[in-house]
Amino acid sequence: MTTRAEQLPTTEPSGSRTTGTGPGPRAGRRRAASLVGALPAALTLALAGCAPDGGASPSSAATSPPPRPGAARTDGDGPARTPAGTLLVTDFGADTVTFVDPSARERSGRQSVEVGTAPYGIVLGDDGTAWVATAEGVAAVDTATRKRTALIPYTTDTGPVTTGEYRGGGMGIALSPDGSTVYVGVNVPGAPGTLEAIDTGRRQVVETVPVGRRPFDVDVSGDGRQVYTTNHDSFDVTIVDAASWKSRRVEVAPYGTEGGLGSWLKPHYAAVRPSDGALLLPFEGERLAVVEPDSGRVAIERMTADTHQHGTTVTDDGTLYVVGTGAIDPSADEGPSLTIRAPGGTERVIPLDGPHEDVVVAADGRTAYVSGGFTRDGHWDGLSVVDVATGDVTRVPAGTRPLGMVVLRGPASAAGGAGKSAAMCEECHPNRGPAAK
Repeated sequence: MTTRAEQLPTTEPSGSRTTGTGPGPRAGRRRAASLVGALPAALTLALAGCAPDGGASPSSAATSPPPRPGAARTDGDGPARTPAGTLLVTDFGADTVTFVDPSARERSGRQSVEVGTAPYGIVLGDDGTAWVATAEGVAAVDTATRKRTALIPYTTDTGPVTTGEYRGGGMGIALSPDGSTVYVGVNVPGAPGTLEAIDTGRRQVVETVPVGRRPFDVDVSGDGRQVYTTNHDSFDVTIVDAASWKSRRVEVAPYGTEGGLGSWLKPHYAAVRPSDGALLLPFEGERLAVVEPDSGRVAIERMTADTHQHGTTVTDDGTLYVVGTGAIDPSADEGPSLTIRAPGGTERVIPLDGPHEDVVVAADGRTAYVSGGFTRDGHWDGLSVVDVATGDVTRVPAGTRPLGMVVLRGPASAAGGAGKSAAMCEECHPNRGPAAK
């Protein structure tokens, strides 16, 4: 498996498989759930994520001396420019976001901007401002000038600023449809998290709402009326009324909650289906939880990739893209992949080489970009560029453990970024823990 950016680029054959909806998931996942439930109690209490060794990860801070706050770091010479289709990615292994031209196969000319410790999710406004969830606060980045213009601290006490996936601070992040409010899920280590609302004009936190544990992902309804946090460690989604700030909990646990914090089978990311506003949460390449936000009803549909899943996004036509990180049980499950699921339920599964985290789709729908950042062994500093029509995959270098991504149309404009982005999951070994969805 290629794990170093210096070995890039390579192109992989598609090898994709197409499947229909078919019968329900096989019993293998139920066996995996039972194994989790059999973990010793002391070990289970120590786990904060999916893997059996879910302790704190080693520091992933950048080793190079940091420049002054908000300064840009450039690989190569020449002025900064932002051609259409440029990606802006969060560098979880550093304190920066990086501008990446995916058509370039070398690192030369890439530019990074300091934003704050261990950035996770990112979302882009129509005015060209990128909002980035870091361990220190939410950073605002002007994508035209390539400078950080603000770092807005959280009002929630998240403890010391640290690195690693279990750190406190921002995870999922989203933007209201009118661009007036940024919503960020804030992780409080060892306790329930919060949703903080930031006024984008005043650039300050204006509301804080309690939510579930470790809010990996944040989404907003198409009309802006509701905000959703996907809470990894509490097996649920918190639905927040954006006017009254009242909230309610909907459990989303298609495999049950057996195993608690030690379970692998928890929710990670969601996407809002354009046709009806339903929340779509993929689980293990076997089950798609479809949540009706107003009633709280949860229906289950079959998926076919048979792999642990994280990042997801949906395009305007209802096509769902889901990143598979790899097998929980290598003897029974499949490896890393990208699932492309048509609105009717038919799926194409495109194999990927090694762990990936999140996915965004180009404005024309022809290309999907899948981030290679990961906080366990096997992460790599690059992206997989997937030709949606052919399934061909090309790997390109990008940042330092890139996680969240947005696609730029050009200077001071957004494509595919307004609405939401996702954070990441370190724990879900063996290979996998967002990004407008």
